[in-house]
Amino acid sequence: MLDIKDFSGFENQAGFDFKDFLIKIGSYWKWFLISLLISFTIAYQVNIRKEKIYGMETLIAVKEESNPLFTSNTSLVFNWGGTSDQVQTISTTLQSRSHNEIVVDKLQYYINYLVQGKYNLIDAYGDVPFYVNIDKSKGQLAGNLIGIKFLSENEYEIRIPFENQSVSILTYSNNSYSNTNVETGDFVKKYKVGEQVSLPFLNWKLQIQENPGFYKGNEYFVQFNGFDETVSRYKGINVRSDDKGGSIITLGMQGTNKARLVEYLNATVKMLIKRQLDSKNQFATNTIAFIDSTLVAMESQLKETGDELKSFRKDKNIFDIEEGGAKFSDKALEFDVKRDEVIRKITYYNSLKAYLKNSVDYSKLPAPTVAGIEDPNIVVNVSKLIALSTQRSEMAYAVKSDKIFKDFDNQMEAVKKVLIENIASAKASLQEDLAMVNSKINQTESAIKKLPEDQQELIKIKRKYDLSDNIYSTFLQKRSEADIVKAANLSDIHFIDPAKDVGGGLIGPKTSVNYVLALFLGILIPLLFVFGIFFINNAIQNAEDISKLTKIPIIGVVGINKDDSSLAVYEKPKSALSESFRAIRSSLQFLYKKQNVDGAKTLMITSSVSGEGKTFCSINIATVFALSEKKTVIIGLDLRKPKLFDEFNLSNEVGVVNYLIKQKSVDEIINHTQIPFLDVILSGPIPPNPSEMILSESMGELIAELKKKYDYIILDTPPVGLVSDALELAQYCDVTLYIVRQNFTKKDMITLLNNRVKRGELDHASIVLNGFANKAKYGTGYGYGYGYGNAPYSNGYHEEEKPKNFYERVAQKLLKKK
Repeated sequence: MLDIKDFSGFENQAGFDFKDFLIKIGSYWKWFLISLLISFTIAYQVNIRKEKIYGMETLIAVKEESNPLFTSNTSLVFNWGGTSDQVQTISTTLQSRSHNEIVVDKLQYYINYLVQGKYNLIDAYGDVPFYVNIDKSKGQLAGNLIGIKFLSENEYEIRIPFENQSVSILTYSNNSYSNTNVETGDFVKKYKVGEQVSLPFLNWKLQIQENPGFYKGNEYFVQFNGFDETVSRYKGINVRSDDKGGSIITLGMQGTNKARLVEYLNATVKMLIKRQLDSKNQFATNTIAFIDSTLVAMESQLKETGDELKSFRKDKNIFDIEEGGAKFSDKALEFDVKRDEVIRKITYYNSLKAYLKNSVDYSKLPAPTVAGIEDPNIVVNVSKLIALSTQRSEMAYAVKSDKIFKDFDNQMEAVKKVLIENIASAKASLQEDLAMVNSKINQTESAIKKLPEDQQELIKIKRKYDLSDNIYSTFLQKRSEADIVKAANLSDIHFIDPAKDVGGGLIGPKTSVNYVLALFLGILIPLLFVFGIFFINNAIQNAEDISKLTKIPIIGVVGINKDDSSLAVYEKPKSALSESFRAIRSSLQFLYKKQNVDGAKTLMITSSVSGEGKTFCSINIATVFALSEKKTVIIGLDLRKPKLFDEFNLSNEVGVVNYLIKQKSVDEIINHTQIPFLDVILSGPIPPNPSEMILSESMGELIAELKKKYDYIILDTPPVGLVSDALELAQYCDVTLYIVRQNFTKKDMITLLNNRVKRGELDHASIVLNGFANKAKYGTGYGYGYGYGNAPYSNGYHEEEKPKNFYERVAQKLLKKK
């Protein structure tokens, strides 16, 4: 049982003895050792059961790649806004929900492949000999473990334990959940490898990997997880840019399976490269789509004018007709082409202006070059607007800050205003060009009207046909340029170091942290326990406690009796315990001398409550007097709970009570003991009125008679804190010894003793500290008796007690119980 430690050095003193504090703590090293053993054992068990955590990384570079085929005629520009903006965009994209949804869906990472480890299930992705092709349009068992055991190379068994009658089903095509009913218990069914499994809760085909190795008889597990939950886990990819090179990005992930981490890191970068290249080609893609729609209309118009020209040439001498109007036809075509170019630019500007005012998504804008516009202000600003719009839509899934979106909106609004101003100035200039071209066309048409009607008609038809043909050829050229630009575009993202398992990469679990925590808790828990006991403990622990509470002197400190017998001094006269009683004898003789007590001397021994060692101290103090050849007698005056007879193996049938009621004489109640010069008077039968009997005149007569026969009379009285018998006996005593037991007597009892002494109820009182166990735990003993008994310089003066082994201690406890 844990002894209460002494921290009384904290109480009622100004200073703090840190050394004493450490000594007291250290005295309970066994409890700290046990606590540390338990905590380190727990830490070890936790460490060996934790799965290993690995960290994988990949390194990419971001560099603006200009198209090597760009010329002054292929002005299809797309720019993400500079390298620094691209790094931010890439970091945001890699952590966005939309991007990770694509990667997770492609890799099907919502399917877990597991094997049973020593302590738990282990992610075996990349190590299992099979994979499952699921039907995404049909439900799969959500969350439950699906056991797969290969009965042969071509046959396997599915085992699913169903605890409930309803299970959750997950359909990945629309990411929806539903429920289906099943029978409770183990579902077991056999299938061939490659056979379609069609169950209400499972729809797949199991296929064997290339080079699967030996797998017959092995058991594996498959688990289907929620799509959104899986995406959320992989959104936590760590993205950081290199401080030394702003265009260098490191991607990192942590997990228990290196193969899964490597594949995901490389797949997410490849998907990013594809998406970035698609975005970069968006300008060219928009242009191609616009040209294709225009070419369809131009083909129809060209066919119509071609048919009209064929019809006109039929049955006519076309050479004579063409010869007369050829020069007018060429001039009219030249002006028509110029007018078409101007009108096409004005139409583009009108459409662009309307689009800017009425739309919020500008990612579908065609390139200005499709209308022949090469104004760098227009081209660059349209490109910038497309880039901002695309980037904003990419961030919509990952960024929740309204401020960032407002910044994008403000940037786009600024570009729109600049574009509208550019459009206004460009349209004003084009209107002037259009008026000039129309003037020249009118002059040409006036000259044509002077020609014969056949020539006028031919020129009219040819003008329409040549114009359509010229426009068609121009758009074909633009489309070819757009195709070239799209094919020649390069991604701005490049692998420097793809993720690869080259060994190592172990980053956890942090076993050292667990052991440090175990050390901390192993010390803290018993320390807190000790402090807790200190705060609730109110028992006397050492001589210091007594000195602080009373001015009554302490005349001795008695150690713990480790033997069954209470005759400690008689049986082991050279022990340290015996020396402590001899020290008390010396102190008593000094007190008697100080009081000038002649003849027989009386001593009363009492305490606060039962169990503090009054009888033990009475016997051994009497023994040391007897061993000095002084005639000594012990009187057992605890009439309510007599114990003295048991210590000397005597019968309690005759004693003090018999004398007090005049049944026996003094000589008849005296018992001789095996100790020379020591006699014992027992209490006798338990009376109904012990207090009244002690108050009787017979008690005084008894003491008077005994003084004639003995040198020392020792009264073993009941506890003064429980009954008043001892107070009535104080009148017969020269000295009163008050027994205080370490870690037993409450401090409040000392206050009660002070009050009795102050009122004169107890005279010539002194204190004996009994049951002193260990001065490291309980403080110093002031050098009294046992206080120095265990010091190194005591060797040779006391008998050395051989320590009892474990079996002897157990046997002793069993004998005590009997």
